[in-house]
Amino acid sequence: MTANPAKRPRGRFAMTVLSLVFIAAFLGLIALGAWQVQRRAWKLDLIQRVEARVHAPPGAAPGPAEWPTVNASRDEYKHVRLQGRYLPGHDTLTQAVTELGPGFWLISPFRTGDGTVVLINRGFVPNARAVPATVPTDAQIDGLLRLSEPGGGFMRKNAPAQNLWYSRDVQAIAAARGLSPVAPYFVDADRTAPLPSDPKARPVWPVGGLTVIKFPDNHLQYALTWFVLALMVAAAAWRVALEERRLRRKALDLDDRP
Repeated sequence: MTANPAKRPRGRFAMTVLSLVFIAAFLGLIALGAWQVQRRAWKLDLIQRVEARVHAPPGAAPGPAEWPTVNASRDEYKHVRLQGRYLPGHDTLTQAVTELGPGFWLISPFRTGDGTVVLINRGFVPNARAVPATVPTDAQIDGLLRLSEPGGGFMRKNAPAQNLWYSRDVQAIAAARGLSPVAPYFVDADRTAPLPSDPKARPVWPVGGLTVIKFPDNHLQYALTWFVLALMVAAAAWRVALEERRLRRKALDLDDRP
């Protein structure tokens, strides 16, 4: 039986390629970790700005002159106030899941003093029977500005022809209800009546103020993962270097023997 030959050190070309792989992997992982750190700083700044908007006193909602420039980074979750009247007979129910359970958002058009229309999410209702029969003629609405949700939700597309809505798609709802001109955003109305303390008691429908403001912040975890992987690559490179050094010394000793 022939003995296995002694392990020999890698050649210069192989070591060069291996070193470049280790360097590229290390630098790439460090870059990914640094990018996650930057993303976390951006996310914390976003959360701070949104919190400031939500808790600020309500201001005027963007008017038609500002509609083309309305965007998420500057306007979403801004606390706004509208004066005008609801347009009865044009309500839309869009599917929702809230802390009160599954049901619908009640979306109603609201004509402001300048003649334009803003869709108002008046709040949550468990079913169509809970929709109030009447709406106030004149009203002041305070709420949070939200951007349109085109397409659908819950992995289902809106079906205007069947009056099935899975997202608050402003343009599609306005077209289906024959409304114009309509703001490119909707407003989540603030809660106007407290929830009953008795869990068995029925709230006053619709229940507003259920906007979920939550931004996942896993960037620190991701950054640490990339940095740990970079350290593992560095440790593997160091181990390979030590092994190569040992093999080269051993090869030299063998070559020096008479």
